[in-house]
Amino acid sequence: MAVTKLEELEGIRRARDLHLAAVEAGCSAHQREALRLLRRGMTVLESIHPVSAENRDEWLTVRIRLASTIATIGTETSGAVFAGLAGLDDIRLLLSSVSDPLLRADLSGRLDHNFALLLMAAGRNEESITYFDSSLRFRQTVLDAAADPIPLLDPYLGTLVTRGLAYTRLGDVRRARQDLTQAMELAERHRMRSQAADARRPLGSLELRVGNVPAALKIFEESERIYRSLDIEVHPLLRLAQAQALLAAGLAEESGAHLDEVLEAMLAERGISRDLADVELYRASAALMSDDLELARGYAASSRRRMLRWGCQTCVANATIVGLRADVRDALRTNEIPAGLTARALRAANGMPLPRLADQAALARMLAVRVELRKGKRKRAAELLARIPRPGRLTSVDYRMLRRLCRAELAVAEGDKSRALAEIRAGLTELDRVRDRMGGLELVSGTALHGRELADLAVKIVLERGDAARLFGWTERTRAQSYRYEPVAATDPDLAERVGEIRGLDQAIHQAQHDGHSTAALRAKHAERLREAHRLGWHTGRWGRPRPIARLAEVADELGERALVSFASSGDDLVAVVVAGGQCELVRLGSAELAAESARMLNVDLDALAPDHLPAPLVQSVLGSARKQAERLDAQLIRPLEGLLGDRGLVVVPTGPLYAVPWGVLPALRSRPIVVAPSATAWLGAERSTVSRAPKVVLVRGPGLVGTRGELDKLATHYRTAHTLAGAEATVKSVLRALDGAKLAHIAAHGAHEPENALFSRLELADGTLFAHEMAGLAQPPSQVVFAACELALNRIRPGDEVLGFASALLASGSRTVIAPLSRVGDEAAAAAMDDYHRGLAEGAGPATALADTIAVDPFRRPFVCLGAG
Repeated sequence: MAVTKLEELEGIRRARDLHLAAVEAGCSAHQREALRLLRRGMTVLESIHPVSAENRDEWLTVRIRLASTIATIGTETSGAVFAGLAGLDDIRLLLSSVSDPLLRADLSGRLDHNFALLLMAAGRNEESITYFDSSLRFRQTVLDAAADPIPLLDPYLGTLVTRGLAYTRLGDVRRARQDLTQAMELAERHRMRSQAADARRPLGSLELRVGNVPAALKIFEESERIYRSLDIEVHPLLRLAQAQALLAAGLAEESGAHLDEVLEAMLAERGISRDLADVELYRASAALMSDDLELARGYAASSRRRMLRWGCQTCVANATIVGLRADVRDALRTNEIPAGLTARALRAANGMPLPRLADQAALARMLAVRVELRKGKRKRAAELLARIPRPGRLTSVDYRMLRRLCRAELAVAEGDKSRALAEIRAGLTELDRVRDRMGGLELVSGTALHGRELADLAVKIVLERGDAARLFGWTERTRAQSYRYEPVAATDPDLAERVGEIRGLDQAIHQAQHDGHSTAALRAKHAERLREAHRLGWHTGRWGRPRPIARLAEVADELGERALVSFASSGDDLVAVVVAGGQCELVRLGSAELAAESARMLNVDLDALAPDHLPAPLVQSVLGSARKQAERLDAQLIRPLEGLLGDRGLVVVPTGPLYAVPWGVLPALRSRPIVVAPSATAWLGAERSTVSRAPKVVLVRGPGLVGTRGELDKLATHYRTAHTLAGAEATVKSVLRALDGAKLAHIAAHGAHEPENALFSRLELADGTLFAHEMAGLAQPPSQVVFAACELALNRIRPGDEVLGFASALLASGSRTVIAPLSRVGDEAAAAAMDDYHRGLAEGAGPATALADTIAVDPFRRPFVCLGAG
């Protein structure tokens, strides 16, 4: 039965509305719903076919748009990429039937854009450029003919941005930056803010590709801020991009936490199969970097299955590599090599099309090289390694480090350890160049993760030679590199604003608790602001030029009558390099794991012993356990060194869990001046730094300290011109102002170490929290800072003995000496200890000497350490 023209128009209108609803559903990640609506639209159009001549162009337009969207959305749920490309080719045949040339140009632009997207999804990025070029030409034609081009600008910007992303994947930095910058500038010029934010994300990915992690994180943060200001939901892929940047900086745990949030959001939507596979792939990478091999395998396998359905060879290859790396690491660690592991790696490499997947194929072959070397097949490993191409300008740092590691391991297998060390040195120099481009201290310190295996191999080689001097040089080369950088004071207004909001929310929560009101909403907002501040802290800090690594001779000269003990480990072997009296000796100390466990148990006991007025029986029980652990550590770590140390004052450079040892508690070290430093280089820098000539002394007392009301009054007797801040006067702003340029600052306040982001370890003041990064950001941090507060000498230890905490952040930022407790301290015990300490300073003793005498009075309730220079 023939339909009327009115019924034709009504059918076309209904089909158009269904298409719009389907697009909206697809953008909200409801692909199945979108596909259902699109098919309904096609059914509506078929019901009025054939249509009259005057409605034919409108009918064809809606028909082509529906079919084009089905081809792209349909592949996202089914994975039939090639069917989608064929479907778009079929639709192209309908274009010649559209009589209006401008309408035909508009439809052609859309079709070519979708075709290019599918090519990108299949990893065919170079082919996609041709279709993006064509799409932009068609869209420019439509824009040029429009009376008001602004409403038509959005699709043009979308194609420009996506072509920029394709250029990024191809490594064409110049063209990618040109496209993305042009899109962003066009959007901003026409006040299209959400589109400008859309263009920023791939521009951040480009910065990440060229190794500028701080710039990438800053751009991602700007995009998120724009979305939130427009009340637009932040797309999970923006969080994915942030996580990728953190992985590049070696912050695997932070990246994993981000990705877990993204995964939770995506799985709740139940529809983003392609994007979900991307997130799973990066979550697998984060797990691999964190040494969670089972988690890495699981996510890599899931991502690979999804990518196989989608048809993206590049993504399948990347997921395959992550799974292989987990299996190879497990095999090398346990020395149980599966029979088919090499063959699997080479099969994967040989199945990757070149040149598009050259890097992935090379990574698979490098994994095969490591396995063959472990099996003793040097010749086969050398043949495989010879096929590995040199890295290019945009080659990832992981590729570079793995290639150096393979070359070094081959040299070891061939008996040429000097060549192996040369390869390691070259690799770590490359890593230095990556580190030099990082921003905040978290990023600088995290970079060491990429060179962890190289550093471990260097220490192992040198330790086998038993050469103490060379071991000293290599441990200095591979540990705590973030402390080599000269500090540069910098204040970021956005970060300062977030921190101010956090303090205001702290007060609001306390007030609500006092008034008996619910705090759930306030706490949720507080957590969100704190998360934002953490992320801003990743890229807002800046560090100056790197200082040279300390040489053994200059350290020995600076030590004078003191001794330096630098601990190191290789596997479970713990050693000490002792520099004393101009000599350098190596001493083996047994099991690293045993020492770590003793240190952990001692800290548990000291925490239990901290509260004031504990029952006497409990004190005796805990004290007995603490003494036992202290004696164990003393017997393992110090007594084997007594012949070398004599009664010298010490500089101690710990490693890993030994950072938690309160050295003054150990019997052989009682009353001995001890300074703890993250490296000999860091100690030398602090020792040679200038002590502030300003006589300013600042005394600060925070709220909630019981039984220490007279503490500052006692300390004031030692410093009659001190600037004292207590009670309501001890606000964050007033304290920071007073601390800037001070010679000595004493802070009695409750504090807490923040293991997830050490720069947000905190002190509690009258109006809220003072964060570590705020003190570290002072133009002239105090020369000496004394913390009579809990846990503020605690550190988060990253690979490469990269140490992060409240006290260590101050040292990295220019303070010369920090006195702080390693574990909880009772208020009364802290007050008594600090009175003794400052009396010693007033009588002319140096910080390390004054602290040694202070600790000796009551060692187990005064677990303070002197950090930096003494």
